Amino acid sequence: FITPRFQSLKKSDIETKSGPADLVTIADREAEEWLTPKLMDLLPGSKVVGEEAAAKDPSILSYLSEEGPVWLVDPVDGTANFVEGSARFAVMVALVHQQETVAGWIYPPMEDFIAFAERGGGAQLDGETLKGRQDTPFDQAYGDYSSKYVASAHRIYLDAAFEKAAGARQGHCSAYAYLDTAKGELDFVMQYLMSPWDHAAGVLLVEEAGGTARFLEDATPYTPVPRNPRPMLAVSDASCWSDYAGILKEKRV
Repeated sequence: FITPRFQSLKKSDIETKSGPADLVTIADREAEEWLTPKLMDLLPGSKVVGEEAAAKDPSILSYLSEEGPVWLVDPVDGTANFVEGSARFAVMVALVHQQETVAGWIYPPMEDFIAFAERGGGAQLDGETLKGRQDTPFDQAYGDYSSKYVASAHRIYLDAAFEKAAGARQGHCSAYAYLDTAKGELDFVMQYLMSPWDHAAGVLLVEEAGGTARFLEDATPYTPVPRNPRPMLAVSDASCWSDYAGILKEKRV
């Protein structure tokens, strides 16, 4: 569904949803439609909240408030990259139970590996243990921060604060941002849009590799429920979160 259409999309295969930057392709839709029944069969009694299904029917987000297990599916995370012909996109799946992510998978089809994390069981990449980079001061830290998604009131002070870091890329793909943080290639991720399918699997991967993800304003830990946009900082070393957050917040006016 996905790889055969990479760099082969027709104009008719691409549409927009909430705005011109919110893209969806035939690959997103077909991959989610294929995954949904298979995940429910894998865990009888479970429900699925997929990005494209929720775009059509937002009421299914209420599943995340129920008692039973729920699968979160992002069939192509980094759709804009996919459309532009960049290989930096991935499939993300998370299993949520009672508003806690218990397992997560990230699969970049063009690289053909699986990153997996289980709550309390660590994080792995094709069976090899993942560990995030530790003890990195902010002025030596590299991160991922896609500022175009951030409201101007937050962007003004965050842009200024990030000048104190060693560097920050704009990768436009949550899956790779979290994956590279868990692999030790990045030290932090700043997120803003809070669609749960964008974060559940990746946050768990970072946490199980030694990091944490918390909301910048009040240090509340991330949980996979729908929220309005707000800044969230994920770091590869949980002990560095307060230091990084303090620097990022000090430029506020």
